[in-house]
Amino acid sequence: MLEHTLLSILRFCLYFGSALVALVIFKSVYTLITPQDEWKLIKEQRNVAAAIGLGGSVVGFSLALASAISNSVSLWDCITWAFVALLAQTFAFAIVRFIYMPKIVQRLEEGEVSAGVVLASVSIAVGVLNAACMTY
Repeated sequence: MLEHTLLSILRFCLYFGSALVALVIFKSVYTLITPQDEWKLIKEQRNVAAAIGLGGSVVGFSLALASAISNSVSLWDCITWAFVALLAQTFAFAIVRFIYMPKIVQRLEEGEVSAGVVLASVSIAVGVLNAACMTY
């Protein structure tokens, strides 16, 4: 019984640690591919629109990542699906930027909250759909 509990705790630590690393990687990649500097907008300019947009992308990625963790058959499988989730979230940004709101970068930089809400909403919606598709 104790051995089983310790093994479960070890697995939790591996998955949780991997998930935290995946979140850091996602945030780094996402902020590299977006033309705006989210951290500068958020930290220096206190730009609420940028915070909402970035926050929504992190939540959307986390939803898909949680599904990957719950449904994966191994840690490697989970990491593979985390990469798929990263691609889906970057694709969501591209859809908003190039199809729905071509001026979203400018609008976020200007602090237009509605642009941040749209970006966050699309990111969360893609994360939910991505998570639903990760079931076996």
